[in-house]
Formats: sequence, structure tokens, C-alpha cells
Amino acid sequence: MTRLPPYPGTTGRRDWRGALDAVRRLMRDADDTRQVFRIMRALNVGNAPANYARLIATAEGGRMAYERVELAELLGDGDAIAGFAPGSVGAAYRDFLAATGYSADGLVAVSELDHADAWAAAHPYGWMGRRIRDLHDLWHVLTGYEADDPLGEAALVAFSFAQVGGLGWALIALAAALKSVAVTRSGLFARAVWEGYRHGRAAAWLVGEDPRALLHEPLATARARLGIRDPRAYHRARRELRDALQAFGGASRAAG
Repeated sequence: MTRLPPYPGTTGRRDWRGALDAVRRLMRDADDTRQVFRIMRALNVGNAPANYARLIATAEGGRMAYERVELAELLGDGDAIAGFAPGSVGAAYRDFLAATGYSADGLVAVSELDHADAWAAAHPYGWMGRRIRDLHDLWHVLTGYEADDPLGEAALVAFSFAQVGGLGWALIALAAALKSVAVTRSGLFARAVWEGYRHGRAAAWLVGEDPRALLHEPLATARARLGIRDPRAYHRARRELRDALQAFGGASRAAG
């Protein structure tokens, strides 16, 4: 893979102490999404440069990087979202927003509770970081992992680690899987998380997709084209562990 220089002014060192403190807080309160971003900042050192290099090495990536479309603006355009045809990825995303009450702006707001200046950086790596963050809810739609339970979030975190790398994703997925064994006395949750990782490895690289075209594509067609598999272990775990999952502290929302 092409290697690019690090973000100016960064040390390139991982903050394991800060990451472990944040993951302990997150495991105590699955709704504390702020800790997700602490973990990402502490461990995903070099992640944005690596993914940016991968993007501009693709056939269409250079054009998308040059255009620098801000996905939060695209996914937050209510009029555009309302106009997607039934059965499309965009329509499924619209249904997701209606069912969860989430919004693209809400995800941005949580991410900017700390280090807002880093997210707003006028730099290609800053744009890439925002792109990965803002794809999170769209990936919920594409993968079928629900956003209203910690199992869906943990499985998508594992999927995301396979897609974009970054030890922060791996630490959250591992911690959630280990906690699940203690809470549920079952390996079903952990198997669903592992399935998420395997499916992320098997799928096409979703960061390289142009969301403006993808949103118009029929959902079933997009899933087949991108190699996104049916998450059977996830569906089984969600069905059989429904009551036990409440012990995780309610619905959590990881972010990119």
C-alpha cells in the first residue's frame, strides 16, 4: 500500500493508558459514546493517512478526494433523503433515521465534544476521518446490524476494524465480546462479533464507494455487489440473548 507522511504535528504514539480508561468507562455505560472517540484518538494512529492513501490509489478515489464531499452534509439533507426511491439504499437510510431518531448532525455533535478542531481540520486526513465517521450509520443499513442494541454496535465495530483498520475498533470489539461472556454466560455474542469481522474482510472496501451513487442503488443489489453477507450469527444471538443484552446498559452508538 502507498505510504503517505503522518499528520503534521502528531507524535505517532498510541495512548494505551487513555484508551484502556475509556474502554472501561464504555463497558460500564454503553451509551457513553464520547468514550468511543477517546479510544479512536488514542489508538487509531496513522489510520487516516493509510485509508486516504488507499482511496486515492483506486480508480475513482482520486476524483472523490479532489471533490471532498462532506458526507454529514449529504446525509443530513432532509429534502434529498426524502426523495430516494422505495427499496433503495437511501430509502433504507431514511427508514433507519425515522426508526432510531438519529441524525448525521447528531453523530457530528457527539464526535466534537472533545477536540472539535481536529475534526474540522482543513487537511485531507481530516476529511478522511470525517468520511469514515459519517459512514457509520450508512454501514448499519448496508450490513443489517441494528443500532438499537450493543450487539449490533459491537458487530459493526468488528466489521469496521476489518474495513479500515485501527486498533481502537479492535479494542472495543474485543472488550464487548469478553464482557458478553460474563454477562450472558454464552458465546453467541462473541461469535456474532467475530462474524462481523469476517464479513468485513470478505466485503468490498466500502470507504471507496461513492455514497452519492450508492444511495440510489437498490439495497439488495448493493449488498450483493459489495459482497455483504447475511449476518446469521448476529440474528441468532439477537434472538436468543434479547433479555440478557439489557445488562449491557441499553442501546449504544459507536462512531467512526
